[in-house]
Amino acid sequence: MGSELIFRGHETQPVDDAYSPKPHKPWLSVTRPIRYMLREQRLVFVLVGIAMATLFFTLIPSSSSPSSSSVVPHEPYPISYFEHETKLPAYQHHRVAAVHSVGKVPLGIKRKGLRIVVTGGAGFVGSHLVDRLIARGDSVIVVDNFFTGRKENVMHHFRNPRFELIRHDVVEPLLLEVDQIYHLACPASPVHYKFNPTNVVGTLNMLGLAKRVGARFLLTSTSEVYGDPLQHPQKETYWGNVNPIGVRSCYDEGKRTAETLTMDYHRGAGVEVRIARIFNTYGPRMCLDDGRVVSNFVAQALRKEPLTVYGDGKQTRSFQYVSDLVEGLMRLMEGEHVGPFNLGNPGEFTMLELAKVVQETIDPDARIEYRPNTEDDPHKRKPDITRAKDLLGWEPKVDLRKGLPLMVSDFRQRIFGDHKEGATSA
Repeated sequence: MGSELIFRGHETQPVDDAYSPKPHKPWLSVTRPIRYMLREQRLVFVLVGIAMATLFFTLIPSSSSPSSSSVVPHEPYPISYFEHETKLPAYQHHRVAAVHSVGKVPLGIKRKGLRIVVTGGAGFVGSHLVDRLIARGDSVIVVDNFFTGRKENVMHHFRNPRFELIRHDVVEPLLLEVDQIYHLACPASPVHYKFNPTNVVGTLNMLGLAKRVGARFLLTSTSEVYGDPLQHPQKETYWGNVNPIGVRSCYDEGKRTAETLTMDYHRGAGVEVRIARIFNTYGPRMCLDDGRVVSNFVAQALRKEPLTVYGDGKQTRSFQYVSDLVEGLMRLMEGEHVGPFNLGNPGEFTMLELAKVVQETIDPDARIEYRPNTEDDPHKRKPDITRAKDLLGWEPKVDLRKGLPLMVSDFRQRIFGDHKEGATSA
């Protein structure tokens, strides 16, 4: 009898539609990590790591806890603008500081140095500022195209690891990582700024750098923004009296535009800015023949040439020594006020009075030669520094008769062939 296949595909088993979850295992959350640790000797490696860390921190003493004998009180760096003395480089002095730019730091902890760029840092004022910043313990990058600056002004820092020098014109963009920007790059005497005005483009590039890296920006503006002033003495609230198309306007209006750009970046882009309006400044490292009255008189007297007075000599100026200006710039940068601030010496001299002081200091027999006055030459110039006194605690300390001999000594060395002035602390 043949076999018979029976197809039972249509016969289905009854299915229970109710969902039946897996039985709960209460110890699974405990046993699972234990099994994980026991597999492949993971527990052994953990215990060995703990033992090594314990041994390391037990046997090796912490170097971050200075002994009480190493704590010394902070003293200002002994920098002098009035003596030619030999000192070790600032970076060889192991000193501690009690004050940081943003607040107090416990004794025994070194002040955290800032990374600062100084445009025009090889120039007259810039090089003195660099000296102070290096002495304070900061790292300084000097940017200069050497149009009026001199390498000799900063050569004494060349072996310092916290000093860098870049030959660069600020009218071209520059990328750096810095905390602060002192923008001094700009020819400041008529002889130079008429040939190469760089106020606007250079300031715009440095403001762009400050915006990109979040640096604080200080603009060194000038008393020339007041033009030939109708207010005397000049306050920061005075808007000035400037010829916008005169022979001096490239400098005067350039600085006014630079102030405008600075405030626009502050208001529109949130850049931290400071503005200083600098009045006539003198001291060592000035250019010998830059056309400014103090350097002209000193160089002429040393060379036994007549002192050139333009006009009737009754125009007035105020003269501050460079160390006073540097102190004011640093206080402004570290302070909390935007400005602008007048930084100048309120002591007022006519050109004839200045010539007499130069005669007394260098050569009583030096004669005075009168020439026609220059175009748009201001008749009076004297700063009102009340705001700087009240908000910055700053005022000049060095009067003309004390500061001028120091400048004369520097000029005498350079004019008569002694080129060692770059090594002085002035």
